[in-house]
Amino acid sequence: MKWDWSAVGDFMPHFWDGLLVTLQALALGSLISFALGLVWALLMRTPTRWVRWPVGVVTEFIRNTPLLVQLFFLFYVLPEWNITFSALTTGVVAIGLHYSTYTMQVYRAGIEGVPPGQWEAATALSLPVRRTWTAVILPQAIRRVVPALGNYVISMLKDTPLLMAITVLDMLGEARLYSQQHFQFTEPLTVIGVAFILISYPASLLLRALERRLVR
Repeated sequence: MKWDWSAVGDFMPHFWDGLLVTLQALALGSLISFALGLVWALLMRTPTRWVRWPVGVVTEFIRNTPLLVQLFFLFYVLPEWNITFSALTTGVVAIGLHYSTYTMQVYRAGIEGVPPGQWEAATALSLPVRRTWTAVILPQAIRRVVPALGNYVISMLKDTPLLMAITVLDMLGEARLYSQQHFQFTEPLTVIGVAFILISYPASLLLRALERRLVR
């Protein structure tokens, strides 16, 4: 097998386009998953069972169905109900919604890890509920779970190629399209594999360093 460097050069403009789409999907999907996961976690702590029960059912359903199935549902089924989004928007929403059910569990663990004395101190100071959460509980809880949230960002990165199934031209989508058009598969797919390693491995090292720093 001969390595064709000219094919790599020809593919690189397509790669940069795909990388931009991948990073957009990752960034926006992460923001949705972090924000919505916190909302799920707080709703699960409400004393009203008529809030907790539906939230629990919905999040369990989302967490226990494949992301690919959810992508197909949002992309192909919602238009039948006159709800239409672009392919990239659909992918971002699907990734954010799917991973929000995992970040919810991370937030719950962080909240439950706050020492009981912190709750008692807030009660002794007669802090309002909102002030207790925003000034006492959540800052401590989120600090504890930042490394775990970062791990899910890496997982989301590795799941972005699934967006190719709904016509999103991310890195893998661009590589597949180029390969089909030029009948060269080795070079573009190798470039994509190396790109994922160069993004995910340094990120994992950074998360380990961050975890060591936060647990001091």
